[in-house]
Amino acid sequence: MFDRLEIRVLPPGPRIAAELRVLVNGEDLVAQSAGPAGQGPWAGLLFPRDRPSPLHATDRPHRVELGEPECTGGCCGYLSATVQRHGTVIRWSDWEVPRLQTRPPEFDFEAEQYDAELARVEAGPWWHPLARPAHPARATSSPRTAMPSAISDGEPAA
Repeated sequence: MFDRLEIRVLPPGPRIAAELRVLVNGEDLVAQSAGPAGQGPWAGLLFPRDRPSPLHATDRPHRVELGEPECTGGCCGYLSATVQRHGTVIRWSDWEVPRLQTRPPEFDFEAEQYDAELARVEAGPWWHPLARPAHPARATSSPRTAMPSAISDGEPAA
């Protein structure tokens, strides 16, 4: 049985970039392995406009930072995994976690579902800083402190 990847984008605020929340099998990976107040990576770092996302898996393993604790990764360490494609399977393994946090198990994603999820996020980068108006409307809350109901499925709020 394969694990299932879902990527959600917290909307950007007036002074902060959009943040990603990575869910595996419906569970927030950052909250579980970087602490409940942990922060996901900025969306523009994992989905840059000028090159492929580091989440794209190839047969060559590479490390990807997926989050950090509330105190920052420079203080207690980052949540990161080695990402590698093994034929029709994408594996996240060799976890590094912030100090005193729980190491996730290895995750095996079916490559078709995994690639489709990355393509879905890449197809509508409304959250990217270059896609935003020069003077965005002021947000009522910071995406870093937004409640789970503020988590987006990748589409702008109506």
